[in-house]
Amino acid sequence: MVKDILIKEFDYPLPDEAIARFPLQKRDECKLIVSDPDRIISHHSFLELPDLLPKDALMIYNETKVINARMDFQKSTGSHIEIFLLEPTAPSDYAVSFASRSSCRWSCLVGNLKRWKHGNLTKDIIITDKQSKEEKKVTLSVSLLSPLPGNAREIEFSWNNPDVTFADIVEVAGNIPIPPYLNRESMESDTHDYQTVFSRVSGSVAAPTAGLHFTDNLLDKLVGRGVRRLPVVLHVGAGTFQPVKSESIGEHPMHTETFTISRQLVEELIEALDSQHQIVAVGTTSVRTLESLPILGARIMNGDVENLHIGQWDAYSAEFESSDTVSALKSLLGYMDGNGLESLTASTAIMIAPGFRWRIVKRMVTNFHQPQSTLLLLVSSFLEPAQNGHTLPTHWRRIYEEALAKKYRFLSYGDACLLSPVKNL
Repeated sequence: MVKDILIKEFDYPLPDEAIARFPLQKRDECKLIVSDPDRIISHHSFLELPDLLPKDALMIYNETKVINARMDFQKSTGSHIEIFLLEPTAPSDYAVSFASRSSCRWSCLVGNLKRWKHGNLTKDIIITDKQSKEEKKVTLSVSLLSPLPGNAREIEFSWNNPDVTFADIVEVAGNIPIPPYLNRESMESDTHDYQTVFSRVSGSVAAPTAGLHFTDNLLDKLVGRGVRRLPVVLHVGAGTFQPVKSESIGEHPMHTETFTISRQLVEELIEALDSQHQIVAVGTTSVRTLESLPILGARIMNGDVENLHIGQWDAYSAEFESSDTVSALKSLLGYMDGNGLESLTASTAIMIAPGFRWRIVKRMVTNFHQPQSTLLLLVSSFLEPAQNGHTLPTHWRRIYEEALAKKYRFLSYGDACLLSPVKNL
């Protein structure tokens, strides 16, 4: 049973010196380890990616943009309170919240909460209009509201200038939230380095790091190669860094993330599957989005059109296992057309682990992930899809051991992998 998998089986020694604290100066010149369907491992430069993909491939990438989610406030006593934005609660739509001009509420993590029991915290900031260069003085006030799941608190943000949006506030008052395992403070360089070249839609508190290796030049080469590209949006939550603390993965609560897909994406996925063209996912966030879609479609096929959330274990239900992927996607497309939708927003807490049945993704570009993490479970499952369910995949370990031996750089600012599922034994 998937839920009985022990997380200790996905541990490996990660030396501190193998963790990349900063990116390379030239993003697309990082190392790229490649694992093919015959389990052959080879070593390349990321610049070679266009030549390593078939000309008719469909590449899906995440165009979410990291926000300056860390805000620091100082009480009159001198105590520092850090507020870490997670997701909007009122209004709950990201775009609407960022467009707010007086107040909004967010689910947040609060650092040094024991020093902030009551009362408002304020901060004076100056926002410069990008066109007129006019300076706008703003007083930002935050109020501590009710507790929320996962040690979060609801925070109300309010400010005294209606010419200023919450997006303006976040850009000036916050700092980029680099991963905690980098063990350093964020720097001005991270404002650029921790964004992909195709970041467009604000909402993430962590970068979809596989996308950090791409440059405009490399994207042009992919176009020249004939690789088609389509975006999804999945706003990465802080839960992506949540370690698996339970012995078995069945006791680990997966985090929920919001995603948005276009009608065109569903249409082209159906075409690619029918034509047996390879679908390449850039990063685990794109994977989570794509592999959630057949579950939504299967649910619609069975008459449930109200529930647009994918639960942690929904993918392993008998109802979903028996559904046909293309038929499910056609049902999803029909639902969008029937409701006049060019895009669809839903949420997923999908757990992808050994035993998962892969439906969409045929190749994956990803980074090297932390020991005992849900992302490592996902990679392991992808490399060796479930066949009989009683052996744990081990090919991931061979790849990671070779990468460490050859001095690859690990985690968010590290090197990359291009992975394919192994052939059936």
